[in-house]
Amino acid sequence: MKVDLNADLGEGCENDRALLQRVSSANIACGFHAGDAQTMQQSVLWALEFGVAIGAHPSFPDRENFGRTKMQLSPETVYAQMVYQIGALQAIARSEGGKLVHVKPHGMLYNQSAQEPELADAIARAVKAVDPALILVGLAGSESIRAAEAVGLTTRQEVFADRGYQDDGSLVPRSQPGALVESDQQAIAQTLSMIQQGKVRSISGEWVSVKAETVCLHGDGAHALAFASQLREAFAQQQITVTSC
Repeated sequence: MKVDLNADLGEGCENDRALLQRVSSANIACGFHAGDAQTMQQSVLWALEFGVAIGAHPSFPDRENFGRTKMQLSPETVYAQMVYQIGALQAIARSEGGKLVHVKPHGMLYNQSAQEPELADAIARAVKAVDPALILVGLAGSESIRAAEAVGLTTRQEVFADRGYQDDGSLVPRSQPGALVESDQQAIAQTLSMIQQGKVRSISGEWVSVKAETVCLHGDGAHALAFASQLREAFAQQQITVTSC
């Protein structure tokens, strides 16, 4: 059994280089919620050093609230902003001898596009316009995945090790109780259930079907490295191979 393990990088955390040695894909901030040209370049260099797949992590223009502010922008605006951010990281990756492999929206852009068809469509069209070979990473079973498949993109359905789920398969909003899984052991058990059984228990106790092709590991937590090591150990024990392919 194989699974991709991804982490968001270039967001100002000190663990980035070490975390890159524990994951198979990196989602690099493109400047709209965090990061800048230099952090993007450094993240690309580290990803190349450790053989990690390079991905763009575009956001709403919201540095003040780390990309977590809900916005109602026109599809045309979102399309242009996506092309701008993806293209910037693609150029940096190429300049260092690497290539851009995937795109994963960040924060509220990710959450809204998981539920809003027009927003999901704008993102999918922008990704395809930059490079039809790019993989779009989105919440498992969401509008993001459907929109990407509709325009012919390859998709990678994502689950979260440390986030609570609602009955419809969406994530519990960070503003609500149960948004984060506080126990490492519970997070590991949840992750294994999603990978091996294709289901996750929602905060109401219902079993929800999910397709776990890639697992998000948040790199901004205080114990991100320790948890990453625990997760990799659990995968090894269950003979789950971590790979970006």
